[in-house]
Amino acid sequence: MAAAGSPLDEPFLVPGKDREQRGGADDVANIEAQLLLHHDTGASFWRSCLNLSNIISGVGLLSVPYALAQGGWLSLVLFAVVGAVCYYTGELIARCMRAGGGGGVSAVRSYPDIGQLAFGQPGRKTIGAIMYAELYLVAVSFLILEGDNLDKLLPGTAVGLPGGYVLRGKQLFTLVAAVVILPTTWLRDLSVLAYVSAVGLVASVALTASLVWAGVAEHGFHAKDANVFSLAGLPTSLSLYFVCFSGHGVFPTVYTSMRDNNGFTKVLLFSSVLCSLNYALTAVLGYMIYGDDVKSLVTLNLPTGKVYTRIAILTTLITPLAKYALVIQPITTGMEEKLSSSSRGSLARAAISTGVVVSTVVAACTVPFFGYLMSFIGSSLNVTVAVLFPCLSYLMIGRVRRAEAAGIVAILVFGVCVAVLGTYTSLHQIVSTF
Repeated sequence: MAAAGSPLDEPFLVPGKDREQRGGADDVANIEAQLLLHHDTGASFWRSCLNLSNIISGVGLLSVPYALAQGGWLSLVLFAVVGAVCYYTGELIARCMRAGGGGGVSAVRSYPDIGQLAFGQPGRKTIGAIMYAELYLVAVSFLILEGDNLDKLLPGTAVGLPGGYVLRGKQLFTLVAAVVILPTTWLRDLSVLAYVSAVGLVASVALTASLVWAGVAEHGFHAKDANVFSLAGLPTSLSLYFVCFSGHGVFPTVYTSMRDNNGFTKVLLFSSVLCSLNYALTAVLGYMIYGDDVKSLVTLNLPTGKVYTRIAILTTLITPLAKYALVIQPITTGMEEKLSSSSRGSLARAAISTGVVVSTVVAACTVPFFGYLMSFIGSSLNVTVAVLFPCLSYLMIGRVRRAEAAGIVAILVFGVCVAVLGTYTSLHQIVSTF
């Protein structure tokens, strides 16, 4: 338990200077709280299940057939292992919350709070930096996703610019998506966007249904020529599987938002099983239809002009458009707080947000390889946030029995191996494309 008067005793939504002292990484939890929290009574069990499922089920759904193609059918065993590990580390986060007084008037209400409880101020700063990097790369992946899918939806579109330059294809639509998103990044209150982003669950169901439709109407389902196991593709496969189960940075917010957070373990189990089944079904359907030709975004395999293709792409595009501003909000807020108070205001905020958006556009156009980028995020950042940090924090905070400690150490070794091999493989793939 934190000592009275420590920084951990400060309230969750902290205005002004207090928030600056705690660090901008807490804004991740503050923003997600706009979606998750019922300030009067707290979220019910089923609303918490919906919220957590929405967090777990993300853009990883689009790349999971590609992950299966990389590792082969036997990699589904590792998919199950990754899901089980991420469920367990999610439970470790809940235990850390309880150890820090995570219910009621809580001293530990965000992921950086756990870092401070376990490792002091260096822990808070480290996990904050990792979360900033993860959020920035996720924002880049959103723009790549928008550009790729809009190019699939509207092929051959081009716009002439002064000087005879023609902007076409993915670069054109990446820029168009950024222009549409830009005004939303100037807003300070993003609660409306937070609620819009909940359609991600609908998009997940629509994508799976579209694959069933495509298999029945067009290609059929063929498993005989599929790859059984590929050792060379395993690092990429594992990294992308970790992307599927990322979201641990928001788990503390779901925990504190619950009316009865003693039921968090059941909520986590229900949401993990539900999302795992949807991920596995999508992976199997996509791989059985397209085999080793499946692309890093399975929507790019769907035939142009078909109704189910348009449904899949349109629903897929909504979530990144709605969530981009939520994702970069902590980054822009942190940069804004580095300026003097006299420099703050709507104009300064707009300038900072615009700069961040422009930088992500440049990055998206420079490294337009969704699968490789998601693999890098999964191996280097998601593994750290979803596996390494929860395990290390619990070993520092909790009273761990010897048998469980041995299991946690084994998970840590597994996570480090995935992080090292996956990061090397994804970086090598990105560099080799230039």
